[in-house]
Amino acid sequence: MEILSQIIDIFFHIDTHLAALAASMGAWLYGLLFVIIFCETGLVITPFLPGDSLLFAVGALSSVEGSSINVWLAFFILFIAAVLGDAANYSIGRYIGPKIFTKDTGKLLNKKHLLAAHAFYEKHGGKTILLARFIPIIRTFAPFVAGIGKMSYLHFAMYNITGAFLWVFLFVFGGHYFAATPLVKNHFHYVIVAIIFISLLPAVWEYFKAKKEAKKAKREGQNDK
Repeated sequence: MEILSQIIDIFFHIDTHLAALAASMGAWLYGLLFVIIFCETGLVITPFLPGDSLLFAVGALSSVEGSSINVWLAFFILFIAAVLGDAANYSIGRYIGPKIFTKDTGKLLNKKHLLAAHAFYEKHGGKTILLARFIPIIRTFAPFVAGIGKMSYLHFAMYNITGAFLWVFLFVFGGHYFAATPLVKNHFHYVIVAIIFISLLPAVWEYFKAKKEAKKAKREGQNDK
């Protein structure tokens, strides 16, 4: 429970933790940010890492006078991390992904999340790679599923680069330019909660929609008997 409370604290007070890291790590912070975004997008076992909130907090911190974070350098590094993360995830899915559907992965991989991403991919096709950038958890599993589905790499790369650019640009520069507004400045923690909540809405909507359709199909199947 203590570890869980620490994780929750990091998520909801990411600005204060990030500021402390920037003060202690200096330029090495860019490397840490790269690793976090790369892992959040590139490894299916780490979908719990902060994405949207971290990008926004980085942008917000870069706007503070005297900050050691350069917004353009941060944007470039995080954009590259997001592109490489999805590319690595796609490659892993392409070569070892099919085995995941047939083997018990235990606690290492949440197969429900994988199946949810697969359903999302089946519905939206290649656009999933772009749309999923803005949906936590689905974002981590979408490129993995694209690799399993044998999407051509050129097709995947187009959506990957476009989605990464839009995702990182909107959140980093959104944080940078809106951090000084009274609403964000005085209620930053609530803004982070709102970002997390809003970004999860599409996934929640798809989940309940899928359940509703499954129940409807089951009823229709029983009526046909």
